[in-house]
Amino acid sequence: MGDEDFSKLLQQAEQLTTEIEGNEELPRVERSLGQVLEASHELYSRVIQSGANDIQAHLLFGSKGIDLQQISQKLETLSSKRTFEPLQPIADSDIESFLKNERENAILSLIDEVNKNSLQTTEDQKWEHMLSEWTKEKIKLMNAMIGPSQNWLDLKRTPEPPSIADTPKKFGHSMLDSIEAAYARQVQQYNKLVFQGAKSRIALHQKFSQVADELNDPKVKEMWEIIKTMSNIPALVRDEDPLKARGNSTIQQCLIAQGKKYLEKRYKQYMGDVVRANPAAAMRGGEPGTFPLVKGFVGLRLQGQNTQGLTDGVIEDRPLWPMVYYCLRSGDATAALHCLRKAGRDHEEFIAALEEHIRDPEKALSDKIQTAINFQYRIQVRNSTDPYKRAVYCVIGCCDVSDEHSEVARTADDYLWLKLSIIKSRSNKESESFSYSDLQKMILEEYGETHYHAYEKPLVYFQVLALTGQFEPAIEFLSRIPRYQVHGVHMALALHDVYMLGTPRNVQAPLLSVDTDDPIPLRRLNLARLILLYVRKFELSDPSDALHYYFFLRNLKDPSGKNLFMCCCTDLALESRDYDLLFGVMDEVTGIRSQGLLDQFNNSHIDSKVIALNLAEQLVNKGLFEDAIMVYDIADNLEKVLELFCVLLAQVVSGAGGLRERLGALSARVAARLRAPASPSAPLPPAALVDAYTKLCKLCTFFDQFHSENYEGALETIRSCELVPLSAGEVEARVTGARSARGELLRALPAVLRALCHILVAQRQKLRSAQSSLPAHTANKQLEWLREQAEVLNTFAGNIAYRMPGDTYSQLAQMQILMH
Repeated sequence: MGDEDFSKLLQQAEQLTTEIEGNEELPRVERSLGQVLEASHELYSRVIQSGANDIQAHLLFGSKGIDLQQISQKLETLSSKRTFEPLQPIADSDIESFLKNERENAILSLIDEVNKNSLQTTEDQKWEHMLSEWTKEKIKLMNAMIGPSQNWLDLKRTPEPPSIADTPKKFGHSMLDSIEAAYARQVQQYNKLVFQGAKSRIALHQKFSQVADELNDPKVKEMWEIIKTMSNIPALVRDEDPLKARGNSTIQQCLIAQGKKYLEKRYKQYMGDVVRANPAAAMRGGEPGTFPLVKGFVGLRLQGQNTQGLTDGVIEDRPLWPMVYYCLRSGDATAALHCLRKAGRDHEEFIAALEEHIRDPEKALSDKIQTAINFQYRIQVRNSTDPYKRAVYCVIGCCDVSDEHSEVARTADDYLWLKLSIIKSRSNKESESFSYSDLQKMILEEYGETHYHAYEKPLVYFQVLALTGQFEPAIEFLSRIPRYQVHGVHMALALHDVYMLGTPRNVQAPLLSVDTDDPIPLRRLNLARLILLYVRKFELSDPSDALHYYFFLRNLKDPSGKNLFMCCCTDLALESRDYDLLFGVMDEVTGIRSQGLLDQFNNSHIDSKVIALNLAEQLVNKGLFEDAIMVYDIADNLEKVLELFCVLLAQVVSGAGGLRERLGALSARVAARLRAPASPSAPLPPAALVDAYTKLCKLCTFFDQFHSENYEGALETIRSCELVPLSAGEVEARVTGARSARGELLRALPAVLRALCHILVAQRQKLRSAQSSLPAHTANKQLEWLREQAEVLNTFAGNIAYRMPGDTYSQLAQMQILMH
C-alpha cells in the first residue's frame, strides 16, 4: 500500500515538472529555498523604501506592456544643461550636421531675441509707469509749494484717487456756492459772446465787478475797483509778452498814474467822510471844490495838535504846507497851486515847478527848475522842521528819494503814494533815481508778507502789490486765502482777457514762478494750474461750468503741443465717463447725434471729434475697450470701432457673461452704422476688417446655438460663416482663407473646432442609438458623412499656418477615431 502511494506521488511530481517545462509563457526558475528567502527580503525592503505607490505604478504601466524601470533610467540620462549651450564646432564637409546646427542656432537666436525683447518691454513699461507716478507726485508737490517761504508746507499724503476702471463718477448735485455760481454765470455769458464772434463786448473785469457789487462786501468791492483802475491803460497786443510790455516806459507811466489816481481818489473820499462826520468842527461851509474840503480836513486833522514847527505862515487860518500837501494827496495839484499863490510872492520858484508838474505830472522837471528846487531843498528845506514842506518838495522835485517821511506817511496808502510820486520818467541824478522796479522789489522781496501782516490784513498786501503792477503775486496770494480764492481766480481771468497777466512758457510750471529772462522782481502766474485747482472742486458736479472755465485755456499748449482746452476736456470725460452728456446721444432711428456740452465750443481750432479721438486713444491705453468703442463711434472712426470689436469678440465669442451681452447690444448699433450710407467724414473701413467683424458676429450666433444644443442650426451658421470646411471640396479654399484671415478670427478657431467635434460626436451617438430603427442604407450614408466631416476637419487643422493648443489636435484625433 505504501509503495503504491509513493508511486502515485512520484508520478504526479513528474507530471507537474513536464507541465512547467512545457509552458513557454513563464521562464524556468531554479532557486533554492535560501535564494527564495533572500529575494523575498529584498522585495520587502524595496517596498518599504519606495512605498506602495511605486508598486501600483509598476502594476498599472506593466498591464499595458510598459517597463517603468526602463523609462525611469532613460529619463535620468536626459539633461537640459546642454539645451541652450553653444553648439560644438563641426567639420566643413559635414553638411548634415552643419544644417542641423544652423537650424538649432536659428531657434536659439529666436528664443534669445524674444527673451530680450520681453525683458526690454517689461523694463520700458515699468519705467513709464514710474515716471507717470513721479510726474503726479511732482504736481502734488508743486501745488503744495505755493505758500510763503516762512510757512511750513503741507505735504501730507492725500488719498489716492480711485482707479478709472472703477465705477464711473457720474455728474451729481452742484458743488458751487452762491458766489461761485454768480461768477460762473458771467463767465458763460461772456463765452457765448466769444462764440458769436462779438467784437464789441463788455470787458470781463466790468462783468465781475458787477458780481462784487452785489455781494455787499466792501473789501471785495475795493479789490475789484483796484483791478478796474489798473486795467484802464492803453490796450496791449495779444502776441506781446505782458511782462515785456510792462517794462515799456509808456506802460509804466500809465500804471504809475493809475495807481496814484486810485490812491488819490480813495483819500479824497476819506477826507470827505471825515469832514461830513464833523461838520461843525471842520467849518467847511457850503462851497464845493477841493480847497474847502482840504481846509476843513486840515482843521480837523491838526486840531488840538502842536502846530509848532510848521513854517511859512497860514492861509485862511490853516498852515500853508499841510494845505498844499493834502491838496496834492487828494490829486488836485491846481488847488495846491491856489494855496501857494494865496501865500504871497515868497514861493515863486516852487510855483513855477508846480505849474510845470501840472502840465506833465509823470515827467521830471526841466534842468533849470530842477536845479533851483534842489538847491533850495539842500539849503533850506532838508533841515526844516515842517515835515509837510519836505514831503511836498520831494513829491514835486524828487529831491530826496531816501527820505521815508514817516511824520506824514502814517499808512501804507500814504507811503505808497509818496513812493509812486517820486518816480519820474527821467532823473538828472541817476545815482539818486528811484525806479518802478525798485519799488516793486522793495514791496515784494524786502518787505514781503511778514512786514505787511498779510494774513491778518490781506487787503493791504493785495493793494500794495496790485497798485505797483505786480498782479501775479497779488493773485497768487489771494488764491491761498480760502475766502478770497474765488475772487483771485476771476481777477486772473479778467487780466488775462486784456493781456495783462504774465504766464509761464510751460503749463506744468509752479503756480508762481520766476523766469530768468524777466526783469527783477516780476513773477509769472500759471493760469492753467490756477484754473484747474479751482475747477477741480466742481468739475464733476457742474461740467458745463467747468468747460467754460477750461475755454480760457484754448490758446495754451500742453508739453506735447496739444490744445490745453481739449486736453482738459479729455481728462474730464475720462474721469466722468459720461460720454452722452459731453458728446451727445445718437438717435438709432435717424442716425443723427444730439448736441453735447462740447459742441458749443467747436471752432476752427477746437473740434469735439478730435477730443473724442484723443479720449478714445487714452481709453485704449488704459484697456477700457468698451468705452473706447463708444467714443470712436462718436468720432466717426468706424475702422477703430470694428478693430476693437473684433479684439473683444475674439475673447468672449465662445463663452457667456456680461461683456458678451454688452457687446451684443453694441453690435446692433455698429451694424446700423455699417448699413447706413458712408459720409465723406466717415469712410467705410477696409473690407477685410468688415468681413472679420461679420464672421465673428456669426460665430457668436454659432456658439449660442451650440450651447442651446441646436446642432443643426449651428452647422448651418458655421457653413454660412465660411471659416472652416464642411466638405472635402472646401478644404483648399478655407486653408487659403485662413492664411489671409485676421488674428482675431484665427484665435477663435480652436474653440470652433472643439465645438464642431462635440457636435459630430453627439450626432454619432445619436445615430448609434437610432441605428436599429433606420434603414441600413440611410444609416451608412449618415455615418459616411460624419466620417468625412471628421477627416475634413483634421485635414484643415493640419494644413493651416496657425499653431493651436494641443488639446484641440487631440480632440480632433479622438473624434475621428470615434467615427469608426
